[in-house]
Amino acid sequence: MKLDVIKLDGAKSGTVDLGDEIFGLEPRADILHRVVRWQRNKAQAGTHKVKTRSETSYSTKKIYRQKGTGGARHGDRNAPIFRKGGIYKGPTPRSHAHELTKKFRQLGLRHALSAKARAGELVVLEAAELAEAKTALLAKSVKNLGWKRVLIIDGAEVNENFARAARNIEGLDVLPSMGANVYDILRRDTLVLTKAGVEALEARLK
Repeated sequence: MKLDVIKLDGAKSGTVDLGDEIFGLEPRADILHRVVRWQRNKAQAGTHKVKTRSETSYSTKKIYRQKGTGGARHGDRNAPIFRKGGIYKGPTPRSHAHELTKKFRQLGLRHALSAKARAGELVVLEAAELAEAKTALLAKSVKNLGWKRVLIIDGAEVNENFARAARNIEGLDVLPSMGANVYDILRRDTLVLTKAGVEALEARLK
């Protein structure tokens, strides 16, 4: 698959060949769903917590006499049946992560890249570099290119001036190639890969 390479000013800067084994697959929703679910579950904090009957703050004195009340025989105000008593089998801190093989995660990334290429939402940029870290200059270029919700994936490292300029632009995310992931790729309208990013992803996924 051939794509035009552009510069930040919108001018063309040649073409690039994209490998069909990474960018030319038929996207499968079930694979993408499994990888996104694995990502989101792994990121979930799991810090939810309720108090059990041993942790609520009430006296352990018997509430009322055992017999003669005409009611049930209770001995503890901490019981789950009472208001403000302990919660029975409530949530406790735990990890929500589950296993997914490295091979399957790589397959998911290939399908995410292929989905963007097939939808025409993949752009190849010559280089994500700026001479000075000026947000206004980058914001103007992004507006002229028509990018609104965009993810830019660079090579092994992101240019410091570019990263600082992009920091305050809403809807613009910048990641190094090792940070490329299925969830961030799918949630943005446009995926922009630098030439260095394309080389790094092809080396990582082949």
